[in-house]
Amino acid sequence: MHQKDGRRTLPHAPGPRVGLAWGDVALWCVLAAATAYGFRDAGAAASPVGDLFLPLAVLAVAVPLSRRRPGTAVALVNGLCALGMADPATPANAHVLSLAALSCLLGARVAAAGRPLLVLAGCLAVDLATCAVLRTPAVWWFYALAVLPAALLLPWLAGRHWRGRRELVREGWRLARSLEERQHLVAERARLTERADIAADMHDSLGHALSLVALRAGALELSPDLTDRDRTDLAELRGTIADAVEQLRETVAVLHDPAGTEPGAGLPVTDTVEDLLGRAVASGVPVRWERQGAAPVLSPLVRRGLYRAVQEALTNAVKHAPDGEIRVRISHGADRTRVSVVNDAPPADRSDAAAEGPATGAGGRGLTGLRERVTVLGGSLWTGPHQGGFRVTAVLPHQVAAAPGTPLPGAVPAPDGPDAGAAHPATGTTTGTPTAPESVTRLTSVRNAARRRSVAAFAAPVVAAAFFVPAAVYLAWQLTTSVLPPSRFDELTLGRPRAELAALLPDHTYPYPPDDTRSAPPPPGTRCEFYRSGRDLLTEVDLYRLCWSGGTLAAKDTVPASRSTVP
Repeated sequence: MHQKDGRRTLPHAPGPRVGLAWGDVALWCVLAAATAYGFRDAGAAASPVGDLFLPLAVLAVAVPLSRRRPGTAVALVNGLCALGMADPATPANAHVLSLAALSCLLGARVAAAGRPLLVLAGCLAVDLATCAVLRTPAVWWFYALAVLPAALLLPWLAGRHWRGRRELVREGWRLARSLEERQHLVAERARLTERADIAADMHDSLGHALSLVALRAGALELSPDLTDRDRTDLAELRGTIADAVEQLRETVAVLHDPAGTEPGAGLPVTDTVEDLLGRAVASGVPVRWERQGAAPVLSPLVRRGLYRAVQEALTNAVKHAPDGEIRVRISHGADRTRVSVVNDAPPADRSDAAAEGPATGAGGRGLTGLRERVTVLGGSLWTGPHQGGFRVTAVLPHQVAAAPGTPLPGAVPAPDGPDAGAAHPATGTTTGTPTAPESVTRLTSVRNAARRRSVAAFAAPVVAAAFFVPAAVYLAWQLTTSVLPPSRFDELTLGRPRAELAALLPDHTYPYPPDDTRSAPPPPGTRCEFYRSGRDLLTEVDLYRLCWSGGTLAAKDTVPASRSTVP
């Protein structure tokens, strides 16, 4: 541990950078081993500085650089391959393995395809330019047009495919974690919904009933047949009921879901508005009500909202103006129903309590919940003083028209499958096509990208093969059919006619001798042809030159592979 300002600090644990450094060291060791093997296989003609130490130094720079600038690392190693074109024996070297490895890392570490393709095209242009500047034989050109592009393109496609698979797996695990979190949220929401249902039940039903009981007890106090002791007991009973109502409202405040989950969504309401008003009249509440227009067929949600609006307005009126007259009017229009509950001003002895208004304190929670319910159903609610009393007006549509994305109370979520757009089981309304969740959209995007990379990884070699394979086959056919074995070359005797030597000659001549060899002056009056002395396609071999004069072999020469002129 270290001391700093009198406090103990733990030493820093090795971070991910240490692991990355060890990975770079391991990759460099593998590529360095391949380079050393190629140097040993080259024999005494190889230079320790140019063929061993310089490539190892370039790899030591390119491997760690491939994490930040993988395109630059590929270009550096491609330079080593281009230098191999200057080898008079063969262009092939062990640096092709390093080029393929770094090209694979380029595909795995760069998401975009534009800049890597420019890097690969630039590397290929450098290789072809090197062949043109050095005037290399045809085999070198084949190496630059077939082997090096394959080492650049195919590993890069494999790296992109690997990257796509990793992204797909990573996105799958992210989706799995998201689903787990969503399950926890669903469970928590179910718990909160249950709490809200309890709160709504207690507030809408039990609170209303207790308010009516308190009103009935207050009316009994005025009965002339009671004794003073009975009146005292009734007063205490009315006070106890009032305290119970207040405690009930406090409990509702605790259980109510602050997130706005519609309370009472799942509560069955079997009573009608007429039943509710009849019980209020039977309890001694001075209620007058009327209905205008033909009663339409309302959905259960709208019928329940209408019931709750009248119930909440009656409860507030009984609490804040118990002796005032209450007028209820229900008007049915063409597509909307309007319900208005108005209570008169309270008596003078209760003016202070009424002045507080139902929207203050704990009592305001009922109107707040009612406003949420009406708004969710697509309606509107107005509350406020009216001619010394209070008025509650609610307008509800006959057809539920919730805002997009707003869950209806008691509604079942729309299915995501082929049943989307079906009629809602509770309201009969038709839901629109649901939007796919973000996690599903992202997973689909990553999966499609991985599929495109997979198709490219398999299609690119096929397309490349359509161009390179015919050319390679044709070149190999030209090289193998122009081979004159050394034993047959020795049997060729000067002065013999071509017809006698035809059985010893190959079917075709070698069409790609070096320019300096082709331009060497032939013997006067002769025409020269060239043949290869071996079948090795990637190694320069000796060439045989046969010069004919009038169909007779006039001269034969050997052009060693290490020389460029005819002796």
